[in-house]
Amino acid sequence: MRISRWFAEHWVLGVALLVLGYLFLPIAVVAALSLNRPSSRLSYDFNEFTLDNWRNPCATADMCDAVLRSVQIGFLATVAATVLGTLMAFALARHRFRGRSGLNVLIFLPMATPELVMGTSLLALFVSGGVPLGFWTIVIAHVMFCVSFVVVTVKARLTGMDGRLEEAAMDLYASEWQTFRRITLPLVLPGIVAAALLAFSLSFDDFIVTNFNSGTTVTFPMYVWGAAQRGIPPQVNVIGTAMFLIALLLVLATSLRGRQARRAALVPVSAREGDRS
Repeated sequence: MRISRWFAEHWVLGVALLVLGYLFLPIAVVAALSLNRPSSRLSYDFNEFTLDNWRNPCATADMCDAVLRSVQIGFLATVAATVLGTLMAFALARHRFRGRSGLNVLIFLPMATPELVMGTSLLALFVSGGVPLGFWTIVIAHVMFCVSFVVVTVKARLTGMDGRLEEAAMDLYASEWQTFRRITLPLVLPGIVAAALLAFSLSFDDFIVTNFNSGTTVTFPMYVWGAAQRGIPPQVNVIGTAMFLIALLLVLATSLRGRQARRAALVPVSAREGDRS
C-alpha cells in the first residue's frame, strides 16, 4: 500500500524526469564524445578518454573560422531582429491602427513557412535583384525569420504587464520618458533578452535557409554537414558542448539575478513590519 501510494503521489515527477532524460540524452552523448579519442576518423565509438580535444579546440582551422563566422552572423542578425521585433511588438501591443489584425496574422507566416520554401524564395529574390550571395545575404535572411520570434516573445511579455504600474508612475508626475526608462523597460527587459537569446540560437543553428543563400560562405552548421562526408573531427563535439554550457550558465545567471531581485524587493517590507512591531 505504501509503495502504491508513493507511486500515485510521484508519478508526475517520474514522467517529467523521463522526458528530461530523453531530451538531454543527445547532449550527454555529444559531451561524452568531446572527451573521446575515436579509433578512426569515421568512427564514433567510445575508444579512449582524452582531454586533447578541449586543449586544442581549433585543431581544424576551417572549423574555427566557420564558428567565428556563425557567431558574427548570429550577433548581427540578433541585434537587427531584436530592435525591429521589439518596436513592432510595442506597436502591436500598445496601439490600434488599421490593418493591425492582418499584421498579427502576417507575423506568424515566417514561423509557419517551411524553411525550404523560405530559403528558395529568398534565393530567387537575391538572384533576380542581382545581389551577390555571401555573408550579408545570410544576415538578411536570418533577420527575416528571427523577427517573428522576437515579436511574439516581446509581445507576450507586454500583454502580461500590468498597465496600472505605468499609470501610477504618470500620476506621480513622471514624464513619459521617465516612465518608460524606470518602469516599462525594466519590466519588458526579460522578454527582450529571452527573444534575443532565441534569435541568436536560431541564427547560429540554421542550415537550410543558410545553405540556399550562402554562396561560398561557410558557417558552422554547413561545415559540419560537409565534414560528415569525410569524418567529423571530435572538436565539433567540443564546440557543441561549450555552446550548451554557455547557454546553461546564462539561464542560471538570469534565474539567480531574478531571485536576488525578488529578495531585495522583500527586504524593505520585512524591515517595515519589524519597525511596526
